[in-house]
Amino acid sequence: MTSLSLPLYPRQNDDHRKRYANLPVVGWYGDDPGEPPADSPGAWHLSVFETDFGKLMDAFFERVDTETVPALVIGDWRDMYTDSSAPIVEKLVANAHRLPALRALFLGATTGEWCDISMIQQSDVTALLTAFPDLERLEIRGGEGLALSPVRHEKLRMLRVESGGLSGAFVRGVAACDLPALEHLELWLGVEEYGGDYTVEDLAPILRGDRLPALRHLGLQDSDRQDEIAAAVAAAPVVAQLENLALSMGTLTDEGAEALLGGQPLTHLDQLDLHHHFLSDPMMQRVEKALFVVGVDLGDRPYDDDGWFYVAVGE
Repeated sequence: MTSLSLPLYPRQNDDHRKRYANLPVVGWYGDDPGEPPADSPGAWHLSVFETDFGKLMDAFFERVDTETVPALVIGDWRDMYTDSSAPIVEKLVANAHRLPALRALFLGATTGEWCDISMIQQSDVTALLTAFPDLERLEIRGGEGLALSPVRHEKLRMLRVESGGLSGAFVRGVAACDLPALEHLELWLGVEEYGGDYTVEDLAPILRGDRLPALRHLGLQDSDRQDEIAAAVAAAPVVAQLENLALSMGTLTDEGAEALLGGQPLTHLDQLDLHHHFLSDPMMQRVEKALFVVGVDLGDRPYDDDGWFYVAVGE
């Protein structure tokens, strides 16, 4: 099977109920989803509200020609606030041989109406990478309970994690992975209040880039330590190979922007995403002037109420 056409620089996920990984989505929902569509060559979106998710997955494997499924979106499961994704991960791993064409997987594709992002109970996803050696795109929403042990994966091209807070252990796990094909790495790091006990030092292997020779997009976003991250990025070897850099959604101030401007050249970038920031007007002008050849996104400057800085996605 040929590689999926993956967008290199998505501001947000695809509308996963309509399209995912550049494929039309086939939705299969509810306690009794009925018979699957006869012709469904796109991504599959599975969600339940009342029943056990395992029953829906059993029906999926029994009734669908899963050997041709290229992309899978795992949406709402019952009691996401209390029940982790572990049984879902185990079911996928146990049936990996029945999903030989799977190239893209989104785990936890829910909305705030069903479960706050910081409350989604995730689990150890290491087995997904070992069970699916041809997977090219892995996206996860929610950081609570999320774990990853160091692995080598030859085919993964995109790893995105949306969260209100990532643990240091998870960040270190990502940083210790060997991902020679990875082009797009995006981590919503979040805040300590919602589990974000990572440190900037945890990011050091990523910033060196030794294990990420193909990386072209790096997003270290949604952090209440965005100035510290910007300072580390300003001297990071990996930046020279990037086309897109995202330090958006966090509490970036003039201090972090000053570090970026005083660090290594960034004029080779196609895109520098700093949206949702707390820069002063003079600093915004300096950034735009210094990087006029780069597409700089300085949109969405929240109102600063007496020095209260906040990330775009927390709870």
